[in-house]
Amino acid sequence: MSAVLRCGAALTSGLVFGLGLSLSGMLDPARVRGFLDVLGDWDPSLVVVLGGAVTVSTAGYALARRLHRPALDSGFHWPRPTRIDGPLVLGAVLFGIGWGLSGFCPGPAVAALSTGTAPVAVFVGAMLAGMAVHDLGPVGRLTPGGRAPR
Repeated sequence: MSAVLRCGAALTSGLVFGLGLSLSGMLDPARVRGFLDVLGDWDPSLVVVLGGAVTVSTAGYALARRLHRPALDSGFHWPRPTRIDGPLVLGAVLFGIGWGLSGFCPGPAVAALSTGTAPVAVFVGAMLAGMAVHDLGPVGRLTPGGRAPR
């Protein structure tokens, strides 16, 4: 397949993802924090968003498992099972703390750059800096691509 077609498919997927995030309210940090505040003034509206995402993802994986190969690649790149270890748990805890404090996770933060607000730009800048620090650290240097050997 041509690189232009693959890039077009990736751009279209990203635009649909960003539009979905925008329509669902996931770009509003206050709404996300309200959803995460289960012991306080909980906003359950994002349960519908998460339920829709799980439903579409489950259907997509079921369909993909029946195909011999994807339309725009020579094969599927399925995630490999990994063990639960300290770095994974620490990363999950840091992600959760960051998400709870800021109301952003990476996808919605990148989509929210379209709003042009300074807090979003600061968050995305800090996220990119954190990714760079990770890649320069001991885990990032273990193998090419920053992935620890399996």
